[in-house]
Amino acid sequence: MTDATNANNPTGPTDPDNLNISTGPGALRVLVLSGSSREGSVNTRLAALVAGQVERSGAVVDLARIGDFTMPTYDGDTEAAEGPPAGAAALRERLLAAQALVIASPEYNASVPGVVKNAVDWVSRFRPQPFKDKQTLLVSASPSMVGGNRGLWALRVPLEHLGARVYPDMFSLAMAHSAFGADGELTEAGLRERLADTIDSFLALAEADTRYLCLQRRWYEFLGDESSAPVTQRAEG
Repeated sequence: MTDATNANNPTGPTDPDNLNISTGPGALRVLVLSGSSREGSVNTRLAALVAGQVERSGAVVDLARIGDFTMPTYDGDTEAAEGPPAGAAALRERLLAAQALVIASPEYNASVPGVVKNAVDWVSRFRPQPFKDKQTLLVSASPSMVGGNRGLWALRVPLEHLGARVYPDMFSLAMAHSAFGADGELTEAGLRERLADTIDSFLALAEADTRYLCLQRRWYEFLGDESSAPVTQRAEG
């Protein structure tokens, strides 16, 4: 999926029907986050699978688990007295370093896990708020027949409220406890293809969005009016 021409000129013209991910210093950076801290979690396995697909596309992957970012339950008094915890600050930095985010989230009682929502709540307190305009893909895995999909719909609400650009298509892996082979890949060819197509389409959108902003900034710099560049605007029509 790597395009040598665009790798050397990441802000050059792009064919939207044949969009490839740039490699090198200007490559798309993607944070892939497992929303489970449990050892052997199927969502952590799915996150690793997604990370491999992202890396094969030519993007730079940062793979993490929610357990890497320890933080207490959000409390306004704690924030006022001590500021955000180190775990929240670390997650914020990883988010700021990435142009795109993938979350592999479990489903708890048909909703988003408390640990994931708590992380979102803490990180949202920073300014600038790092979820805003972040291209985001949601995936899930569950032993259930719905694959954790209800949890993803619940997770969309706070992320979209914070301005994340959550990709319309989501991937939910049902019967996940028996879906992985010994090599970590999905055993069913149809599922492998659907996951790969979802990831590739998401990365193409994230790459296009990143390039658009870069081109827009450079155009205003060329005009000598960088301060008025509407870098968060998108063309309509």
